[in-house]
Order: sequence, then structure tokens, then C-alpha cells
Amino acid sequence: MKVLILVAMLFTLPLLAQKGNGEIQLTVSDSTGAPLGCEVSLVGQATGVRQRLETNAEGRATLRPLPFGMYQLRVEHGGFQSHSERIEIRSEVPLTKKVTLGVAAVETTLVVREAETLLDPHRTATVYFAGAERIGEHRTAQPSRSLLEMVNSQPGWLLEANGILHPRGSEYNTQYVLDGVPLTDNRSPSFAPSLELEDLGSMNVLTAGYPAEYGRKLGGVVEVNTKQQTNPGLHGQAAMDGGSFRSQGGHLQLQQQWDRTALMFTGSGSSTRRFLDPPVEENFTNKATGAGVTSRVEREVRSGGRLSTYFHAKRAHFLVPNELEQQEEGQRQDRTAAETLGQVSYQHTLSPAVLANVRGMVRDLDSRLWSNPLSNPIEASAERGFREGYFAGSMAWTKGRHSAKWGVEYIRANLEESFAYHITREKFFDDDFPERFRFAEDGVSKETALFVQDTIRAGRLTVSAGLRHDRYSLRVRESVWSPRVGVAFHVPEAGLRLHASYDRAFETPPVEGLLLASSPVTRALTEESTGLALRPTRSNFYQVGFAKSLLGRMRLDGNYYRRLSRNFTDDSLLLNTGISFPITFDRATIHGVEAKLELPRWGRVSGFLSYSNMTGTGRLPLTGGLFLEEDEAELLRMNTTFPITQDQRHTARARFRVQVTKRFWVAGGGSYNSGLPFEREGDFDEDDLEERFSGRILERVNFERGRVLPQFSLDTSAGLDLMQGDRSTVRLQADTWNLTNRLNVINFSGLFSGTAIGVPRSGTVRLMWQF
Repeated sequence: MKVLILVAMLFTLPLLAQKGNGEIQLTVSDSTGAPLGCEVSLVGQATGVRQRLETNAEGRATLRPLPFGMYQLRVEHGGFQSHSERIEIRSEVPLTKKVTLGVAAVETTLVVREAETLLDPHRTATVYFAGAERIGEHRTAQPSRSLLEMVNSQPGWLLEANGILHPRGSEYNTQYVLDGVPLTDNRSPSFAPSLELEDLGSMNVLTAGYPAEYGRKLGGVVEVNTKQQTNPGLHGQAAMDGGSFRSQGGHLQLQQQWDRTALMFTGSGSSTRRFLDPPVEENFTNKATGAGVTSRVEREVRSGGRLSTYFHAKRAHFLVPNELEQQEEGQRQDRTAAETLGQVSYQHTLSPAVLANVRGMVRDLDSRLWSNPLSNPIEASAERGFREGYFAGSMAWTKGRHSAKWGVEYIRANLEESFAYHITREKFFDDDFPERFRFAEDGVSKETALFVQDTIRAGRLTVSAGLRHDRYSLRVRESVWSPRVGVAFHVPEAGLRLHASYDRAFETPPVEGLLLASSPVTRALTEESTGLALRPTRSNFYQVGFAKSLLGRMRLDGNYYRRLSRNFTDDSLLLNTGISFPITFDRATIHGVEAKLELPRWGRVSGFLSYSNMTGTGRLPLTGGLFLEEDEAELLRMNTTFPITQDQRHTARARFRVQVTKRFWVAGGGSYNSGLPFEREGDFDEDDLEERFSGRILERVNFERGRVLPQFSLDTSAGLDLMQGDRSTVRLQADTWNLTNRLNVINFSGLFSGTAIGVPRSGTVRLMWQF
């Protein structure tokens, strides 16, 4: 195996492009061959892409990143005939396109049929896209949650308390891909500094039909690409916002494009009095501040290469919100999260059919918690961090019906964890719990992978096939082969695509609290403590579905899926500290249906409507992690079933936008969640609960069914272009959430252990200048 990896690394070393994205390298000239400075537009309704740019003095322009799909290209120059054509992107290998414009006739009629890009006939699974236009008008959310809210608008996703995303019932297994590099740790605000939506130019969301290139975390994949300005000169964006809970923020982005070199810099900062989702309506001790800087330098090499470097440093400091009794006694818990990340990548076009890539990343993430002596019922401190190194090399090849790719990945992470507590209220704990405890440990995680994949198009039929090999070691050592297969069949006369896919997933354990959860040291906490090593989750994902164009303006996507997992990952809280760690149980079965009706643009109207129905069932015994409760020993032997923690049966989302005038638009939408299950912890009666929660909160919990009552929210947005020019725009945008001021309980977990309240009626105003 080591020899194979070494050979693959050497083979790809002289050689990064974003995963699943291509580009068009355009050259425009007149009939004599002289370069032309032209206006270029590219539209892909299925992928959410709408790009407008100009060719440079040499008549060249690069359009990227472009998700695989159908596009309508248009080139215009005064006094010349316009050029329009449909283009298909199926490979990461850049598509070279030369356009010659002739002198315009006296009368010219041009029909651009954007509807032809509404349906991708060759995609073997549903992918949801958000382009720069939609991202630029995103609804302002709580600080650090704009990206999470946008992902949550897609079918199959659930945004739980404190901004934790769950795709199709998965607890930890969300993978972000930032400019081609995977980030597989928990990216919720309480674990890591957020990725800022203002820095991004596009987003692609997958929950099935994964290419073999993807591994590690496959509950759902979110590809994000930073903004890439290819127009020459200085461009940028400045934004300020403020709103409810004394929230305020600012963001500045500058991009300078020379002939073959691009430089980007961003800086941002924010503060708020409502960062996490509090356990009580009073929203005690919920302040936060955050800041970050980002830079990217990119250089085109005349020999056919592109060198790119990326760097960001982000930090957040926030308080943990108190319950009623904790606030009365003066508890204060502080948390910080900081990340420093650097990437370097190089791609080289070896021939019109072959593209070679290499990428590397080093990042350092640190998260801390500390409490004051008045904390109730426990004074805790913790520090968690890891330093990760990543390397990947690949080659993409396209010829005829084939679009193939193969490559190698290597990841090494140094993990460090420390934890200590002092019990301040003994009545909440069993007699055998130690009054004090201290833990500190480190470990090294190593992962290697090889993959090969190919997409074959044969008329109406498309087949994608891939094979991946993963090897993982930390507390355990395991390796596995994972096949991936997808099929699509296009019925053009009906505007219909049928698709089906199978994915074998090998999902490595979460790094958050992994050492604590699997250490023999923690067995000293009680006589029944386990500290079992966590093994990777092994899953089989199945999906069948369709995509149908309606009236040439709308697209309806529908899917049925089934997921079967062994060593299914969940999370648990350590005593009453608010510190979570992973656990696993024997198996889980998750199945459901999803549908989304999308209207990219019909006159002045655009929007979507989505619905998800999911059922998730877990089966004991427990197989990994730390178990402290009295009945945990019994759970190691039981063979019963139960609803998983993300078993929300019904989820619906909607949002529609109307361009009222050229400068003014309005939008409205809503969300519905049927409610999550909960397990009431401790031997507390209703009076005990009311001492810590208001009666209004308890009324939103069905104790007989063991579920939180449904949540519902109506939201609105409006935007006005105060200034609109050829080169710059000044926009004022106002957003409101939860217009009816409904009390929504997201989670209920008893005392000091995870109850969370949704945002009340609130609003934000944002002023943005683009130039």
C-alpha cells in the first residue's frame, strides 16, 4: 500500500482545481484576427451561475468556477454581430473557446434560450447550487450563521441548536470543501470560526451521488468557492450591518486584477448580544465578538499553469448563555475559537485533454472554555485543538464520452485535549462521581486515500463509476474499499431526467472530544464508565430520483433515499459542562423523501419551495465512546430500537423574490419544523423544571410523546439600490425574522444540558457598496 501511495504522489507531483468545477478560457477577435474588448455573459440556470465580465486588451477572459452543467454564452461588442451558443462543462480540464465576431448587419435578431440550461441531462444525482447573485442578496442571519442558513434552506438539511448542521439525520458528518480542500471538523459557531458568506462566490450542496474523490465525512458535502474577480482593475465590496440584540458588523473586500496576477484581501468584524441559542427567553450572558482576515494571491503561468495561495486567520470570543438559576448565582462561562489556515495549489494543463493538480494545506484550530467559581452545578475548563496537514494530487482527463479523474490524499492531524472540573452542586450528581477530575491527552491521526472515477456519456444514458480506498489510524486502525455508482437517463421530449446512485461511505470519527470519549482514563469517573474506542462509521447510501422542467421556467427535483449505517455516530454531553463528545451505537436506518420546486427566474419573480420527510431509527447496543449514566452498562447489552436525535419527520422551506422596479425588490419566506425527539434526563418533576424554565417553554414540549412541538417562522427581506452605475452599486437591505414572534423551542434536554430557544422577532439593516 505504501508503495502505491508513493507512486501516485510522484506521478502527480509535477502538477489544483476546485472539485467538480471547470472553466472556460475565452479568446475573442474580429475577422482579421485582432483582439476585441467585449462584454461576456454566461448563464446556467441549473447551476445558479450568472457571470458578466469583460475581455482584456488581448481579447481574453476566464470564466470560473463553473459547476458541471449546461451554460448559455453570449459575447457582444458595439458594431459587431453578437455571438450566442450553448456550452457544456463536464470536466475540470479547461475548455478553450475562440470566438470571431463579424461586422454587424443592418438588422440583427438574437434569441438567447436560457431555458435550455434549466435541466442538466447528465447529472446522476441532485445537487443544489447558489451563485454569486443569490449569495449577494442573502438574508442576514445571526452572526456567523449566514452560510449555515443558506445550506439549511436545501432539502434534507436540519439546522439544530447553536448552528449545527445535520444532513439527512447525520450528527457530525458534514464536509466543507473550501476552494478544493476538505474541512471535516464541526464548523458550527460554538466549535470553529465561521466561513463568511460575503467571501464566497458560489456554493454547491450534495447529499448523494458522491464521486470517489470525496471521503471521510459524507453525510452531506458543501462545496464553497471564494470570490474570483477576473475583470481587470480594482474591485471590491464594503458592507456594514446592525440590528436586534445590538448586533453589528462590518466587512471589506478588495480585489486587484492585473493581466495574469490577482490579489484579494478581506477583513471583517462583528459583535452581538445573541450568539448562541439560549436555554431561556431572557437570553442571559450571550455576548460575542469575532474578527477575521483573508488573503489570496493567484498567478497565471504562460506555459498553461496557475499558482494560487490562500490564507485566513479567524477568532471568536463568546459567553455560554445561562439558565435562570445559573444567572441568579452569577455563573460565567467563556469560550473562544480560533483558526489559522494556509493553502497552496498549482494546476497545469498538460494538453487540451489532461489537467494535473496538486494542493496542500496546513491549519491550526484551538477551542477553549473556562468557568468562574460561581458556576452551577459544575465549574469546568477545557481546551481542544489540532494541527492538520493535508496533501492531494490528481489528474483529470477527458476524451470523447469519458471524463475521468484519479488521485491520492494524505492527512495527518495532531490532536490535543485537556479537561478539568470541580462539582459545585453535589445534589445533581450520583454519590460515586469524583468531586474533581482532570484529563489531558494527545494523539496523532493519519489518513491516506486513493481514488479513480469516470463519467461516461452515451446518448441519453450517463454512467458515473468510481472506487476509493481509505486507511485510517488513531485509536483503531481500519481500511476499506468504497465503490460509487450513479446512472442517469434523459428523456428530452418530456424534459425529464431519471437518476439513481449508490455510495459506500467510510466515515472517520469526529475529532471533537474524541480523545476524551475513547480514553481509559475516563473510566475512573464512575464504576460503569466505559471509554470505548470509536471506530469509523460504515454506511451504504441508496437514492433514486428525478428532475423535471415545467413550462420551461421551473424545475422540480424529487428523491427517495435510504441510508444503512454501522457504528452510527451521535453525541453526548459530559455531565453538565456543555462539553460534547462523540458516541456510537450499533446501527441506524434512515430513509426519506425530498422535493424542491425551483423557479430560477420568471420575469420579475424567482424563488423555491422545498419539503423533506425523514425517519431515523437507531439500534442498540452502544459500541463506542464515554458512558456515565447509571443505565449505560445495560445499554451495552440491549438490542432495542429508538428514534435518532435528528428524527424530524417533516421539514418545509419557502422563499420568493419579486423585482418590483429596476432598483427595488422584496422577498418573503417561511420555515416549518415538525419537532425533534428528546430524552428527559434526571429525576426532576415539573416544579423542578419550572424553577429553571418558564411555563411558556414547557408548554412547547410534549412530554408524553417525547418531542418538541413544531416550529414555524415567517421572514421578509427588501432591497433598494440607492445608486446604480456601470461600475458600482450602493444597496440598502432590510431583513426580518420570525414576524409573528412565535416562541420556538429547538431542543429540550432537561437541566443544564442542551435546551435551546429559537430567535424571537428581530431584524437587521445592511448597507453595501460594490465597486
